[in-house]
Amino acid sequence: MNTVLVVAVKGAMTMFFCPLAGYAFAKYRFPGKNLLFGVLMLTLMLPTLVLVIPLLLEMSELGWVNTYQALILPGSIDAFSIFWMRQTIAAVPDELLDAGRVDGASEFGIFARIVVPVIRPGIAALGVLTAMNIYNDFVWPVVAVNDESHQTLQVVLSTLAQNVTGNRVGADFATVWGELLAAGSIAMLPVLALFVLLQRHFINGILAGSVKG
Repeated sequence: MNTVLVVAVKGAMTMFFCPLAGYAFAKYRFPGKNLLFGVLMLTLMLPTLVLVIPLLLEMSELGWVNTYQALILPGSIDAFSIFWMRQTIAAVPDELLDAGRVDGASEFGIFARIVVPVIRPGIAALGVLTAMNIYNDFVWPVVAVNDESHQTLQVVLSTLAQNVTGNRVGADFATVWGELLAAGSIAMLPVLALFVLLQRHFINGILAGSVKG
């Protein structure tokens, strides 16, 4: 349930705010736009491990250690997702947006009614990647949460062998491979089901722009 909550809320934040940010970078002109986008791209060069300690200190100052806020908010709006959406939305013709403005649509209405349907394959691909990244995330949850009631699935899987051997007399790590493989297989099913349901849109989104015609 912790994993479902984190994937749902964090994924929803990513899928709402990152396309809006990508739309702003792709279709609007404002002072410092290129500089801000350049700084955003520079953050992609920072390894995740470099950010762990500063983020943990920040969560400690806010009193969010061992809370859902610590699991959800950091990384919910990431540079890669904004870049992905910016590149996807940049291919949308400006004439479509101008036609919407002539018809009296608001700026958000243009985004919701014109841009989103056009970039639906790109959004679907981003949704699959986002869900997989959040679902498989291990480093940050194991650092930000040490309370068992807030642990996500990947953290529980990492400690499954120790838990099984601790509760079974005479058991060691070599004798719990059956439990580990069963747990891993069950944990894989949600991601596999998501990919099967969205594979057509995912593949179209990955290939968008690679072929002209």
